Amino acid sequence: MRKTVFTLAAIAGLSASAAFAGGMSEPVMEPEIVVEESTGSSGGIVLPLLLLALVAAIAADS
Repeated sequence: MRKTVFTLAAIAGLSASAAFAGGMSEPVMEPEIVVEESTGSSGGIVLPLLLLALVAAIAADS
């Protein structure tokens, strides 16, 4: 009888200490890294416009 009481007390003590092992601290959240693409607002239309201006300048000279 005494052995079972000690065994139950030991089990209760171990389970109680494991339940409070984590504490009540706030979880630490790591900041999310956001990478933005560095494209211009023209969206790749600058080169065709320059070529069109070049062709128009050549056509105006002839």
